[in-house]
Amino acid sequence: MLATITSAALHGINAEIVHVEVNAGEVGDPKLILVGLPDAAVKESDDRVFSALSNSGFRPPRTRTTINLAPANLRKEGPFYDLPIALGILAATKQLNAENLGDWLIAGELSLSGATRPVRGALAMARLARSLGKRGVLLPGISAEEAAMVKGVAVYRVDSLDRAVRFLSGEFPLHPLDPVAARHGPRRTTTDRDNAGYADFSEIKGQHALRRAVEVAVCGFHNLLMIGPPGSGKSMVAKRIPTIMPPPTLDEYLEVLSIHSAAGRTISGEMNWDARPFRSPHHTVSDVALLGGGTIPGPGEISLAHHGVLFLDELPEFKRSALEVLRQPLEDGDVTISRSAGRITLPCAFMLVAAMNPCPCGYLGDARHECRCSPTQIQRYRARISGPLLDRIDLHIEAPALSLAELRTTQPAEGSAAIRERVNAARQRQLGRLRGTRVTANARMTHAQIRRHCAIDASLGDLLQHAMEQLSLSARAYDRILKVARTIADLAGAERIESNHLLEAIQYRSLDRTVFY
Repeated sequence: MLATITSAALHGINAEIVHVEVNAGEVGDPKLILVGLPDAAVKESDDRVFSALSNSGFRPPRTRTTINLAPANLRKEGPFYDLPIALGILAATKQLNAENLGDWLIAGELSLSGATRPVRGALAMARLARSLGKRGVLLPGISAEEAAMVKGVAVYRVDSLDRAVRFLSGEFPLHPLDPVAARHGPRRTTTDRDNAGYADFSEIKGQHALRRAVEVAVCGFHNLLMIGPPGSGKSMVAKRIPTIMPPPTLDEYLEVLSIHSAAGRTISGEMNWDARPFRSPHHTVSDVALLGGGTIPGPGEISLAHHGVLFLDELPEFKRSALEVLRQPLEDGDVTISRSAGRITLPCAFMLVAAMNPCPCGYLGDARHECRCSPTQIQRYRARISGPLLDRIDLHIEAPALSLAELRTTQPAEGSAAIRERVNAARQRQLGRLRGTRVTANARMTHAQIRRHCAIDASLGDLLQHAMEQLSLSARAYDRILKVARTIADLAGAERIESNHLLEAIQYRSLDRTVFY
């Protein structure tokens, strides 16, 4: 007898339909044949499925059984198909009497005992089921809770093979998960974060110019480069940036969750549910790990930082090739990866925060330490960062070494809550100005939006032209200075860009030439 179950395969962060076809009772040696371009994890499913069937009180097939994962030209990977294969076998051997079995989208890994385990990509599967008009989705554990965040589709949590069989046969009622509770359950409010021992900007001593630059960068979602000696607090500041970022909207939150779900971070417990993403890869990271890819392309660090922060500490220590692959994603907010197994486009609208020393030893310009680096070593160190990459970083700020008086002070600095309040107010001004477009922050404005919202009078134009000539900046830097000036004006509550806003924005590019050339 032939039985067909609908399941899915991940393609980047999206899901594609897979039909699990099971034909039992064939003439021949009693064995199971699995076809349809499966990987090693899928091929091993027969052992898991047979043990789960036996331990759940069902009879494994005793005849030749063929399982086809269609379409055959789509590569299948992972343990997604354990549960649909087991249900297909039971339906094909008449141990499961269920009408309209094809109305459900089903996925899940099985343990040897018959219990289910969560799988990656639950949100993508729920969106696929909704587009196909399916009656509902059957998923295990936390995967079902993720999928329930998608509106317009019923999601049922099944914790075992036996429960799935009893539900589909009508013997055991299950209720769909509440989508409202799923969307709000795992997240905390900003007040909860402030009271839960999270890192806070009040712990940062001194560095008033750096704190100001960080506030401007977060307001407009601008890229930021911090340059200073070891121990000046660059990494400490970077790790506290998520605490002053505005909370993500529901759409942003679901985008982030779908990427992390496709990468398996939600089921492994790695994802921080109550804050924007913060990714800090080590400088030995490979190009593929940073950009994304693999035999079957998947998200990398830049996509995992979508709508959040990508922090690159010790920027010149990263491989030149790894840094150069960031250039196109920084401009476009997405990345296209082509492999033999397929071509995918992944979102990666992240805020780049980078930190570096002024020289290899780190003490160039430090009054308390002598720099041991030769001019050639310093030039070679700085040349590891290309000019085109620097052009894409909006704010360059120096983080000088702290004085002993600053280190000894016990007076707390301004906390994250107060900074976040100003950031939220400025971001609301941007959203109001950019309403009706796909752009949500000043750093992402198009050329047409820059001309419209960042207009300056003739005197300010002459000022900017003089600064461009003196600093030998590129045309890209011209646009970025205007966008930063617009953000500074938003922080000040000003309708138009004024001279003090423009001068501060220019100041954040002055290190372009004095440090790197």
